Amino acid sequence: MPILHFKGKPVIQNHHHTVKFHELLPDKKKSLSDEPSLDDNLIVHGDNLKALKALLPTYAGKVKCIYIDPPYNTGNEGWAYNDNVNSPMIQKWLKEEVGRDDLARHDKWCCMMYPRLKLLRELLSDEGVIFVSIDDNEAHNLRSMMEEIFGEDRYVATIIWRSADSSNNDAKQFSLDHNETIVFSKNPGWKTNLLDRTDEDNAHYTNPDDDPRGAWFPGNLSSPNPRENLKYKITSPQGHEISSPANGWRWSEEVLLEKIEEREVIFSEDGKRLIKKTYLVDQKGLAPSTLWADIEETGHNRNAKYELKKIFPEKETADLFKTPKPTKFIKKILDVATSKNDIVLDSFAGSGTTAHAVLAQNKEDGGNRKFILVEMEDYADKITAERVRRVIKGIPEAKDGNLKEGFGGSFSFYKLGDPVDVDDILEGKKLPSYEDLAQYTFYTATGEVFKPKALDKSKYYLGKSATYQVFMMYEPDADKLREMALNLDFAEEIEKQFPEEAKLVFAPACFLEEFDLRDRNIRFAQLPFEIYRLAE
Repeated sequence: MPILHFKGKPVIQNHHHTVKFHELLPDKKKSLSDEPSLDDNLIVHGDNLKALKALLPTYAGKVKCIYIDPPYNTGNEGWAYNDNVNSPMIQKWLKEEVGRDDLARHDKWCCMMYPRLKLLRELLSDEGVIFVSIDDNEAHNLRSMMEEIFGEDRYVATIIWRSADSSNNDAKQFSLDHNETIVFSKNPGWKTNLLDRTDEDNAHYTNPDDDPRGAWFPGNLSSPNPRENLKYKITSPQGHEISSPANGWRWSEEVLLEKIEEREVIFSEDGKRLIKKTYLVDQKGLAPSTLWADIEETGHNRNAKYELKKIFPEKETADLFKTPKPTKFIKKILDVATSKNDIVLDSFAGSGTTAHAVLAQNKEDGGNRKFILVEMEDYADKITAERVRRVIKGIPEAKDGNLKEGFGGSFSFYKLGDPVDVDDILEGKKLPSYEDLAQYTFYTATGEVFKPKALDKSKYYLGKSATYQVFMMYEPDADKLREMALNLDFAEEIEKQFPEEAKLVFAPACFLEEFDLRDRNIRFAQLPFEIYRLAE
């Protein structure tokens, strides 16, 4: 497989491993829920690389559909490379706006995207799929990176979306009227949802021979792969010998003759061809096309701006997000790629269209899809989250009845806090909350998703992994930590609770002998030193 090379790649290839886990701090005032929770719909304000890493303990392998609309790197967007990678070359790039005349702008864009795509892949479920919108500036680089990260055989399709409702009359060469959305799956063999058939789709099915099974369409009789044993001749009633297609027939001669007798396969009027009937009654739906050109069905850029303006009538257009996507476009992705209870992630959330589309889809089909949005810019509350608040509560002036009434639902607003730093814990400063260290410890040590509902802080219980019942003796208080240890009382208590199961206990110290631990099926791991060793 061809490999994409760009300046900085050797430094950032594994940068996602070095990004520290950060605390996720709930903001109840900005949330639209009784009590903020990581099980809720989420809007996370902060750098999306750090936020994706912070989401791993709770959501690794659980996200069914990812949609992102990253900077297209046109040279006019004003984005800056901000990842603090420990490299002199990349340090020079920090916070410098990437313009069209920047000779390293494609390298910077690749360096920005590569670790984010790595983490997004970790968040995807085994049945998951990612859609990335882009244009001609970086489409070639994006596909090459994704083939490298996801695998060449995970490429699904490139969707061509007609993003402009009219052509540019001032264009010097071609009017660029489309965007591309590149689609990759976590594993090979991913299949789209089938779309409902329309009368137009069914119009070419007819019933010229009054077949009792109804309308049909001429189908393919060829074997999908070359098969020498399926190459034979069939003689028609008119005496013509009909040779097999180049790959051979689809079936053995015995089966094909049965289908001819049952009139599922018929001869043409001149007896020189065989025709397979594909019956309309057997067609359950249509695979989606890669050409999304119907602007009534998927919307367009101008439509997206009008939509946003109607949600924020009090704001000047210039104060709104400049390049929103239309809700219809994201809803079609949801139609193609999600079921009613799936988790949908957008880590370049912008104006919040993805959340809007998820809520609208749930309202229409009674679904319970959940969204996770990440936005690093200052408008995360005033635009991104505020849009979601308004569409949940309802837009009185909206023409759409569901939007006017409000889609209902809730979300929890989080912001990134301090990194969970082992050195700081050792020194007794910047101690993380019990909940934040719990999910970090559980995920890092076991490689499994942490389930917040299983947590029982009063018993120091984190949850069950494939191997252990996991406990963590910890308080975010340096004086208490110095006195805290796995002792006989705690060992006897958890032995009664889980007498037959293996138990893993994280604690600053242990007052029991090895034979005591062994007899009670307890493994002690010193906090915080052994988190990493267990992970290895």
